[in-house]
Amino acid sequence: MADFAARRRIMVDTQIRPSDVTSFPIIDAMLNTPREAYVPDAARDLAYLGGPIALGGGRQLMEPRSIGKMLEALDVTPGEMVLEIGPGLGYTTALLARMAEAVVAVEEDEALAREAEANLSAQSVDNAAVLTGPLADGSAKNAPYDAIVIFAGVEEIPAALTDQLRDGGRIMAVFMNGPLGEVRTGLKLHGDVSWRMEFNATAPVLPGFARAPSFEF
Repeated sequence: MADFAARRRIMVDTQIRPSDVTSFPIIDAMLNTPREAYVPDAARDLAYLGGPIALGGGRQLMEPRSIGKMLEALDVTPGEMVLEIGPGLGYTTALLARMAEAVVAVEEDEALAREAEANLSAQSVDNAAVLTGPLADGSAKNAPYDAIVIFAGVEEIPAALTDQLRDGGRIMAVFMNGPLGEVRTGLKLHGDVSWRMEFNATAPVLPGFARAPSFEF
């Protein structure tokens, strides 16, 4: 039987800490959240390797290093309400739930949403809700959010989503422009979002987040 707890410790010691992830809540979350419980059964033995894991339908779970670095930059604190877009099978939702007061996760793939909800319930994650709906719409009824995070690729973020962020809140995503993207954090002040580049990463662009085609005359 695989010793997944030992693999988690090795992942943190060899992939997370060397990537300048020093926040205790993040280290604690990644040590105590069973990544293998949030991937397809056939990929359980791959859960703690350094690469992404395919979830089907062009979706993936990002590699641990990038997830850890994104969480470090986002700096979620207790008492915050977080919106996650595209949670897949729920791993990143579970991590966020250990750091925030509550997490609302929006998933438009009904099969992924059902499985994510089941996974979170099986792991007794009771401060996260998985809602089914278009990713780009977010969940306005639960807004405003202190932080919005997309552990996946985007080309642009619609105003309907940034409108759900409270003033002073943060938003984060992997902006793809070619084969290599940039993780950027946005800070909303006085209704406008200003962006800062954090580090390079790559991830498939989520449905609803592709750049609208430009017309040429």
